[in-house]
Amino acid sequence: MNNRCATINKILPFSCVDGPGNRLVLFLQGCNLRCLNCHNPYTMALCNHCGDCVITCPYSALSINDDKVSWQADLCQQCDTCLQTCTINASPMTYQYNIEQTLNIIEKHRIFLTGITVSGGEATQQLPFIKALFTAIKQHPLLQHLTCFIDSNGYLSQTGWYKILDVMDGAMIDLKAWSPERSRVLTGKNNQQVLETISLLATYNKLYEVRLLYIPEQTDYLEYIDPLSKLLISLPKRVRIKINAFQTHGVTGSADQWQSAKKQQIDTFAEQLMKRGVNNIHLPSIYL
Repeated sequence: MNNRCATINKILPFSCVDGPGNRLVLFLQGCNLRCLNCHNPYTMALCNHCGDCVITCPYSALSINDDKVSWQADLCQQCDTCLQTCTINASPMTYQYNIEQTLNIIEKHRIFLTGITVSGGEATQQLPFIKALFTAIKQHPLLQHLTCFIDSNGYLSQTGWYKILDVMDGAMIDLKAWSPERSRVLTGKNNQQVLETISLLATYNKLYEVRLLYIPEQTDYLEYIDPLSKLLISLPKRVRIKINAFQTHGVTGSADQWQSAKKQQIDTFAEQLMKRGVNNIHLPSIYL
């Protein structure tokens, strides 16, 4: 059994919004973007074991052992003081699971599952673990029926995608802006790699969904509605186009003052796409 480990922020045993059917979701720690609108900013970085959070924890759930921050889940009250203390957007409340341990968790829930999804943070930052896990699932007599999906920001190189194409069943990719300039403002990077990822996964029939997060006065989808529509129309008809509505819950910094997306704005965006021939559009079921 491959003993490769991953740093995992959270495991969600059942989800119906992270791919088709009912899925177990692994949220891996660490991300290669710094999105202003991130709803889980504490998943961005890996803990550098500076120890600042240890002295602020009101329940003594954190300590320093062998120069590393250690978290005791049984003492933790989930007050998030450590997250508010951290200056690099990391969390000390993570788990180290190897392949065998992860398979055991999946196996406990297998009769209820359609598949598993690795998310984040940015899951592909821990690509060797994903490849080893998906390979093990495909070879496991009790789990090989499960589909293996990746929820990604699309910044993995084509070389990286080629390493896992044969063991993954699908991916959901975020297209956070159309122009490279707007993408750089929102995420810290341009989006050329994302567009290449979408094209590559579509070519190999691995693209399940393209996600568009509509942020009033921030995203540039409507400004570039024609080239955006052209791209979406070029994708296989089965690819879902998921429009998400930005809300401020969980965000920090300047994005906390941004406008939340209203139903009318999302409907208008969807109508503009449909007028240009984009189909298989999926809208938010609720607006907070």
